[in-house]
Amino acid sequence: MAESAPQIQYRQQLVAGFEEGMSWLRQTTVTEAVVKGNQATFIVGDSGGAAAVTRGINGLIPARADNMSQPVATLVEFHDLVRKTRFNIFQSQGDQKRLMQDTTRKVLNRRIDADIIAQLDTATANLGAATTFSLSAVAKAMTTLGEAEVPVDEQDKMFAVATPAVRGYFMQIPEGIKIDYVDMKYLAGPARRTMRWGGFNWIFHPNLTGVGTASEKCYFYHRDSMGSAFDSGEGLNTAIGYNDEQDYSYARASSFTGAKLLQQPGIVQFLHDASAI
Repeated sequence: MAESAPQIQYRQQLVAGFEEGMSWLRQTTVTEAVVKGNQATFIVGDSGGAAAVTRGINGLIPARADNMSQPVATLVEFHDLVRKTRFNIFQSQGDQKRLMQDTTRKVLNRRIDADIIAQLDTATANLGAATTFSLSAVAKAMTTLGEAEVPVDEQDKMFAVATPAVRGYFMQIPEGIKIDYVDMKYLAGPARRTMRWGGFNWIFHPNLTGVGTASEKCYFYHRDSMGSAFDSGEGLNTAIGYNDEQDYSYARASSFTGAKLLQQPGIVQFLHDASAI
């Protein structure tokens, strides 16, 4: 005869698993809404580095043409579909329908950032061999962009996309935490996911290429260097429903998106060594 009858209680409120759930990088790009079609053609124009001239010996001012390029972002359809039978929902712990809706949205948002990251990885300018984060790296990036005639004074358009390891080093340098250098006490309160410092708007992203390794790919760039396109209808199309014949519920999220690097001179890659942190 048992001396006790243990009871197990199952919590019905879901606890969300750890995963990225929103697009952080779309805000760092030039966005274009596509009404119809599968391509968004951007136009980038400048003088081509032309220098002012004097009149020619014939008394006429020499004419020139502007330099223009048309980078193309190709839209691709992406979907995520979750399907569960009514019995599986009935027998399972927690709000399974809500879970389906939440996870499909997260999957699509990660896809948007993955496209932008893939284009950032095509950048050709870099700061050299991998090093740990320092103020020197930020200064070098700003200098490199400035020498390429990027308007680095447009701080609202200047972005630094880095890994959590970079944030870890930032928390340990005097220029990041001493009140003599910053307006906000970065060691007080929660960890910062975004911040403004050193002439850049910082975003710490866990899904950059090589994250957690000795060669993490981080970037400093001007917004006008990167373009992203999406369908103008709903941006992120979501649907939920129930199939009477097969007795299952579903949740689907879909989007038509694409990204394209527009100007190589406006992006510089910083290889970060995160092996020691």
